[in-house]
Amino acid sequence: MPTVALWLITISSDQPINEMATRLSAEGLTIQEVLEEIGCITGSADDATAERLRKVKGVVDIAPDMQIDMGPPGADETW
Repeated sequence: MPTVALWLITISSDQPINEMATRLSAEGLTIQEVLEEIGCITGSADDATAERLRKVKGVVDIAPDMQIDMGPPGADETW
């Protein structure tokens, strides 16, 4: 069974982001968030679906969505 991962998808500024979310969903992405202000969509999909999404017109980049821990204020380590 394919492993499902979280992805961060950057959308071209000349594409309506909500239409892109609909297209990506139709291609198999389970939408988590549409971040209109920064032109990104987050969602989950397996690796094969992510590769297919790279070919959708208007997709600039697809990268794994990683958790970042900034730590408490004043901490020496940030990750």
